[in-house]
Amino acid sequence: MSLKKLILTGLATLTVTLSFAQSSNNASDFWNNVRFGGSIGLGFTNNGFNGSISPSAIYQFNEKFATGASLSLNYAKFADDKFLAYGGSVLSLFNPIPQIQLSAEFEQLRINRTLATQTINIEDNYWLPAFFIGAGYSTRNVTVGLRYDLLYNDNKSIYGNSIMPFVRVYF
Repeated sequence: MSLKKLILTGLATLTVTLSFAQSSNNASDFWNNVRFGGSIGLGFTNNGFNGSISPSAIYQFNEKFATGASLSLNYAKFADDKFLAYGGSVLSLFNPIPQIQLSAEFEQLRINRTLATQTINIEDNYWLPAFFIGAGYSTRNVTVGLRYDLLYNDNKSIYGNSIMPFVRVYF
C-alpha cells in the first residue's frame, strides 16, 4: 500500500469518525469532552533502546470514539548510533467495548541522527512519517497495548522494530 493510500485511508477514517460524533454531541460543552494525557513508549532490541514521551489532547465524541493531536519527543541509541526525534501526530481512538481500544495514528518526526564509524561520525537530518495501528487493554484512564508501524523503514526509523508497546493515560 502506498503512502498516499495510507494517508487517504487515515483521513477518511477520521472524517467518518467526526461525522458520527457530530450528530451525537451537538449540545454538549466542548471543554467537558476534552481529555489531556499522553503516552510513553519503550522499545528494546539487540544492543539498542528507544524511548518516547508524547503529551496529547483528545476530544471524546462519545464513549466509543475520540480523536486528537499529540507532540512527540523520542530518543534512541543503537550501539554507538544516536537518534533524537521530535514532531507531532494526529490520532483516532475507538473502543468497541470499554476494555478494548483500537487506534490509528499518523506521526511526522524530524530526525537528527549521528552514525558512528571507526573514523568519523556522520550526521543525518530528515523527516520521517509513521502510520501506527494499535490495540490495547483499557481500564479506567489507562490503556496498555501494542502498535504496529505500517510505514516502518529499517534504514531510517528510530524505532527498534515495527512493533512497539505503549501506555496511554488520559484524564
